[in-house]
Amino acid sequence: MIRGHVCDRPALSPTEPWEASCLAQAAPAATPPINEPTASRYLLISPLFSTSPTSNLRTACARSSEPLRQPNSGIALNRRHHLREVLLGITGKDFTLIAASKAAMRGATILKASDDKTRELNPHTLMAFSGEAGDTVQFAEYIQANVQLYSMRNGMELSPSATANFVRGELARALRSKRPYTVNLLLGGYDNIADKPTLYWIDYLASLAPVPYAAHGYAQYYCLSLLDKHHHPDIDFEQGMKILRMCTEELKRRLPVDFKGVLVKVITKDGVKELDYEDDANVKVP
Repeated sequence: MIRGHVCDRPALSPTEPWEASCLAQAAPAATPPINEPTASRYLLISPLFSTSPTSNLRTACARSSEPLRQPNSGIALNRRHHLREVLLGITGKDFTLIAASKAAMRGATILKASDDKTRELNPHTLMAFSGEAGDTVQFAEYIQANVQLYSMRNGMELSPSATANFVRGELARALRSKRPYTVNLLLGGYDNIADKPTLYWIDYLASLAPVPYAAHGYAQYYCLSLLDKHHHPDIDFEQGMKILRMCTEELKRRLPVDFKGVLVKVITKDGVKELDYEDDANVKVP
């Protein structure tokens, strides 16, 4: 039911046959024709076509006694979700770097020091996740299974852009249900058709943005300034690794939380590869 203004004026007699049929269709079958005593029980849906007294008959009416339909807004989401986790993404000339913290934490307790917060969706797309423990793994495996199912059914791989929009659609659908996911994502890949690396930033409210670099968790507070200063679209792989080293050293210097280092993977036109990343190496942060 759409909220409108109460119809205070007396009901008007139809002057044309089509106006009488309009009234007959708008009123329920068991309801007597609209007259002056019952006119106040109706709500005008829209006054857009009210140009004359008789034109009010052209607007549909509905009973004000019926309850208004309330939208299903789901449950309240907790915004304080695992900021201690670190996700970083950097694109370069022909590669995309994804780094994720290794510590699986619950509160102040480290449950695992070698956790892999990434899932390979297809040979050229990688997704990193952070958030509530149950939501992250369940949602990541659900997306991974559906992307692989699409490849088997159609004999072709989804592009990183198509995969990102599919992920965003699933998050948006869950957000409007009673069981939304508390998951933040970085989706990196290499588009073989466009012949360029791609990176997408996605949050738990189903926001999607293609970006040259991105961060989630505490990394967004300490690393975005470094990335903004040193990143440019044509950096090579060595420069990208140096910028990533600057970010991780800044996190270790500024954070009291031990996130057990980062797991680093690179996506190129040859596929996804895990890199040996030395967490004890030091690079001076300018």
